[in-house]
Amino acid sequence: MTLTEWYADYGLSSRTTARRAQLELAREDDRIFSVENDLGLPAVPFDKEFPDRYLQVGIAEADQIGIAAGMAVRGKIPFVNTFAVFGTMRACEQLRLDVCYNGAPVKVVGYYTGLSGGYAGPSHQCVEDIALTTAMPGMTVLSPADAYETYLAVRAAAAHPGPVYLRASRGPTPAVYGAYRSPVEFRIGEAVVLRDNGDTGEATADVSILATGCQIVPMALEAAELLADNGIRARVVNVHTLKPLDRAAILAEARRSRLLVTYEDHNRIGGLGSLVAATVLGAHPVPVLSFGVPDQYCAQTAEYDEMLVRYGLGPAQVTTAVLRWLSQH
Repeated sequence: MTLTEWYADYGLSSRTTARRAQLELAREDDRIFSVENDLGLPAVPFDKEFPDRYLQVGIAEADQIGIAAGMAVRGKIPFVNTFAVFGTMRACEQLRLDVCYNGAPVKVVGYYTGLSGGYAGPSHQCVEDIALTTAMPGMTVLSPADAYETYLAVRAAAAHPGPVYLRASRGPTPAVYGAYRSPVEFRIGEAVVLRDNGDTGEATADVSILATGCQIVPMALEAAELLADNGIRARVVNVHTLKPLDRAAILAEARRSRLLVTYEDHNRIGGLGSLVAATVLGAHPVPVLSFGVPDQYCAQTAEYDEMLVRYGLGPAQVTTAVLRWLSQH
């Protein structure tokens, strides 16, 4: 199957491709379970095909995580499907103690990450999950760039021996692979260079954009094109693994670039920006310009695309801010 055919079949929704990957894994391995909290996805009938491996626990996320942890320590591979905000905050103690403390191989797939909850507002938006999960010892944290990479990340999570938290978006998001780079094998902890200074072939750059997440990575690529239109050499790196962070890749970008830009749909505090700044500070200090959600509750709600622009994360807004910084330094 070509990548074009893959997208035509699987679609552009990371939520759907995450579910399809789980269903396909269940066909291959009878240890795979789906643990739900009043969600499910009719288009991907895990419950119909494997009713004995589908647990619906209702709106009880703490119980959901605890149940999954018990299954995991008994040799199962449970995928917890829930809204990111509830799986990481309402069930934070269970995630920390039942899962991470015991090294239980629970795979939590969090939906409605960042501002993708849109009109649902702060109760369903989740801009704190990276900060929480990366601080938990033993937790692996994944944030794929599009639906295709989400599918690969779910399969990688299943094979990983420890706990995994995976960020997925709500609705369809642009395809990254194919348009900018042919598909590669997903390797936990290895960032992917998506854009290398356009057609210049130069190893150095004015700006390296380190981006993460389904909606943000395509926007980072768009911002790089806008910077190129202004004569700025810009690279784009897809940081699909936030823990373990690819320190070597980040430091390589720091050595070749005048400015590092981090770009994420998460609170500016505690996310990719903080992780990158801490990495370069002790090894190769370089300016880091971080773009993320302001440290506030986003009470003004709208469609997802509009929300990102409202809080300063549109590609044109990022481009303008980067050009301003370069002109002043």
